[in-house]
Amino acid sequence: MKRSLVTTVIIGVAIAIVVGVLHATKAIAGLETAVAQLVSDYAAATRAVGEKWQYLLVLVTAVGVAWLSLRNLPRLRTYPLLGFLAVEFLVLSWVCSLYRIFFQPVPCIFAVAFAVAAAEGWSAFLRRDRSHLVRTMFANRLSNKEFRRVRNGTFDGQPKLYEGSVVVCHIANRRGFTRSSDPARYSETMAKFIRETADGLIERGAYIHAADGEGVVAIFGFPNANAQHAQDAARAVLELSKKFRERQDEEEIFGAGEMHAGISSGDIIAGAVKDSAHPALLASGEPMELARRFCALNHRYGSKILIDTPTFDSVSETIVARPIDFVSGTNSHDRLEIYEPLWLATEAKPEHVARRDSFWSGVVLYREKRWAEAYSEFQKARAPEEEDDPALQFYLRRLEPLVLQLTESSLEES
Repeated sequence: MKRSLVTTVIIGVAIAIVVGVLHATKAIAGLETAVAQLVSDYAAATRAVGEKWQYLLVLVTAVGVAWLSLRNLPRLRTYPLLGFLAVEFLVLSWVCSLYRIFFQPVPCIFAVAFAVAAAEGWSAFLRRDRSHLVRTMFANRLSNKEFRRVRNGTFDGQPKLYEGSVVVCHIANRRGFTRSSDPARYSETMAKFIRETADGLIERGAYIHAADGEGVVAIFGFPNANAQHAQDAARAVLELSKKFRERQDEEEIFGAGEMHAGISSGDIIAGAVKDSAHPALLASGEPMELARRFCALNHRYGSKILIDTPTFDSVSETIVARPIDFVSGTNSHDRLEIYEPLWLATEAKPEHVARRDSFWSGVVLYREKRWAEAYSEFQKARAPEEEDDPALQFYLRRLEPLVLQLTESSLEES
C-alpha cells in the first residue's frame, strides 16, 4: 500500500511538472487558444484563474488520475470515468465564463491524458517484471492450474505471512542405501524417487520448494491461499505412501526402503530474493523445521507419516489417525503431540477404526502409567499377521518389562 501511494505521487508530480512546462513555455498555446474560444468567451472575462491555482489543479488532477489508474480496476469502468472527467473541465470552463471568469481547461485535460498513459506504462512494466518473477520461481514447481492462478493473481514477491502445510518426504534408509550401493545406482534410485514424489505432490496442488538428495519439501496453501491445505497435504501423502508401497512390491525399485513423511501446519513467511541475477524464493517458519523433524522421527517409532496437532485438528474428520507421542518443539520448553495418519476416512473399514481406538486407549493408559491396562488395549490393537505395525511394537517393547515387573511383584506379594 505504501509503495503504491509513493508511485502514485511520483507519477502525479512528474506529470504536473511536464504539463506545467508545456503551459509556461507556450508550447501548447495554440491549442489552448482554440479550446478557449470554443467553450468560453475570453474577451468578455473580467477575471482569470491565477497561474498558481492552475498549476495546483493540474497537480491534484494528475495525482488523482494516477491513483485511479493504478488501482487495477476494470478498464471498461475506468476509461469512461476519466473521459467524463476531461469533459468536465470543458464544462467547468464554460460555467466560469458565464460569471466572466476565465479558466483554461487544456492543462488539466493534458494532465488526465498523460497520467493515464504513465500509469498504464508503469502497470505494463510491472506486469512484465512480475511475469518474469512468477515464471522464474514457480515454473515446473506448480501444476498448470495453480500456475495460472499465480500468474493471474496479485503475487509480487514481497515477503508476506501465509498459512499453509509443509510436507517433507524422503526414503527412510537412504544412508544405508548409499553405503550398500554403487553411486550410479544410488543416483538413479534417488532421482526416480524425487521425480515421482515431486510430480505426485504437484498434481495434488502443492508447491515444490526443494527436491534434492535430502528429499522433497512441498507446501500446500502457498502461493495460492487454500483453506483446505492441511487436508490436501495429508490426503496427498497418504495416497503417495500407498502408491510407493504398491510400486515397491511390484518392482522393488527402492529395495527395502520406505517412504517417510512429516507434515506441519502453521504460519510461513515467504518472499522473493531479488538481489541476485536469478530471483529465488525464501520460505521460513516453524512448520518448515517441524516437518523435517517429524519426517526423521518416523525412524524412531516405525511409523511412515507423522503430523502435528494443528494438522490433526484440521483433518480429523477426513483422516483416520492415532496419537504417537509427545516431542519437544522448536523451543525446548514446548511439547508437541504428534499423530500418525493411517487411512482416509472413506477407505477405513470398521475393524481399522476399532484397532485405532484400542491403540488410542492404550496410549492414554500408558501416559497414566496404568501399564497392565495399556498392555491389554495394545493387544486388542494388533493387526492380522500379514500386516506389520511397527508403532504398536514400539509401545509393546516399552510395556513388556513394566508388565513383567508388575507380574513378579504380584507373585512376590502373594
